[in-house]
Amino acid sequence: MLSVVLGALEFPPIDNLVVWPDAIEGTGFNKIAFINLFAVVATSLIFLIGARKKALVPKGMQNLAEASVDFIQKGIIDQAIGHGGAAYLPYLATIFFFVFFGNIFEIIPVIAMPANARMANPAFMGLLTLVFFVSVGIRHHGLRYFKDALFPPGVPKALYLLVTPIEFLSTFIVRPFSLAVRLFANMLAGHILLVTFAVLTIALFETIGVLSVIGIFSFGMLVGLTGFELMVSFLQAYVFAILAAVYIGGALHPDH
Repeated sequence: MLSVVLGALEFPPIDNLVVWPDAIEGTGFNKIAFINLFAVVATSLIFLIGARKKALVPKGMQNLAEASVDFIQKGIIDQAIGHGGAAYLPYLATIFFFVFFGNIFEIIPVIAMPANARMANPAFMGLLTLVFFVSVGIRHHGLRYFKDALFPPGVPKALYLLVTPIEFLSTFIVRPFSLAVRLFANMLAGHILLVTFAVLTIALFETIGVLSVIGIFSFGMLVGLTGFELMVSFLQAYVFAILAAVYIGGALHPDH
């Protein structure tokens, strides 16, 4: 019986991971475009609400906005950058909230798709972070930034033939690549798990007898995974933002 149920399961086609139909044919505006638009609007609202005239005792949305920005400042910037880090609050807060809002749609019914499970999003943000921290290094140290990054002081000159290629790869290739792949892989894996248990639960509930009872446990797993993926959505946004802050801090304070 179980083999019959499992054989009858209908999962979304694999091309759903790379191709989405347009909401309005011919416009190119699909599910991922909608999520990205929402993430941009929601992130902008947080800044606008947090920046408006402050009440003596903030309430409601303003209190939430201020608490969110304060978390970025104290939980990410102060820890990873330190002195001079406040100047990079807008970028890091934008990255954090954009990633989080793009992730959270994984658990929203009907949409049920994290925008960051599509490689284009994480890859763009990884490259953007690369450009940003390199710009910080050049702005504060000029072209010496590249010299210190590729030719670390204190290393015997004979070893530069080995060290310099490694430093180039680790700083300018591996960093943005690992940022993108980590976010993409985690969100894609979570999405596949949720879809698997959702399809399995529906199939089991449509049967009669013992298998329908097993469906209750499958539904419980689906609820548990939904809560877990909510935590993962936040955690991945935090990891992306704090690693970006570490790279910015390294460009700003290369001696530390």
